[in-house]
Amino acid sequence: MAESTNRLTLRVGRSTLCMLAQGSGSNDIDYEPYVVKSGVSMAANLRDAFKKSRLLQQVPPRVHVLIDSDVLLVPVEQFEEDTMADMHRHAFPGSGSDVVHYNVLPALNAVAVFAVNKDLRMVLDDHFSDVTMVTLMQPVWRHLHQRSFTGSRQKLYAYFHEKRLELCAFQQNRFKFCNSFEAPRYKDAVFFITYVWQQLNMAADTDELHLVGDMAEQEAMVNELKLFLQNVYVINASADFSQHPAAQVKGVPYDLLTLVVKGR
Repeated sequence: MAESTNRLTLRVGRSTLCMLAQGSGSNDIDYEPYVVKSGVSMAANLRDAFKKSRLLQQVPPRVHVLIDSDVLLVPVEQFEEDTMADMHRHAFPGSGSDVVHYNVLPALNAVAVFAVNKDLRMVLDDHFSDVTMVTLMQPVWRHLHQRSFTGSRQKLYAYFHEKRLELCAFQQNRFKFCNSFEAPRYKDAVFFITYVWQQLNMAADTDELHLVGDMAEQEAMVNELKLFLQNVYVINASADFSQHPAAQVKGVPYDLLTLVVKGR
């Protein structure tokens, strides 16, 4: 696959790393997870991956990088590129030396401002001539926003990945709510979901909660949520994108799958 790759996407999580290559044919999908060494920076892990990864032996000059980092959402009418780095560093003081990027979310009238570790960015620039940075949640937000128009009930979406919980809700073409939480246990997720549900004044008997992603103890969590909320649904990624060959590849994270199938 590597020799005929037309598009390569790297997914850089907080503690995971994987690659997905798409060839010229519609069914040419090649997915490779990389075993990250704990206690070593992600930049060092990526540098090592270029020596060992099958998909990174021969790569195209262009790459999409899907990256999980803290995101500041700014209304598009208030966004200024000259001040975005200062705004992000004020919101997330620990990102002082990182490289700040942004993605425009036109359907949601917002701009996602996020930071990339400078050493990680250097490794990417050393190996690729054209790097497009995409915040991990951008394709997920775009897809879930489109889903939110189905039916008339209010919907809260919960996306799980790497022991994190991303909650979002939409009102027409804007975010109604968006935040992320550390949720290493399912009871943590239940607490945050029900708390946000109450803050949004959503109706327990008519509005909807949709869950997707890598959920720990999914059955137990769903059962507990149903004690408080009547309409709890689990989105099945394979069914959601059943017509795309990437959906049949085991282990592909939902955010990466959404980027491949639906785009940014």
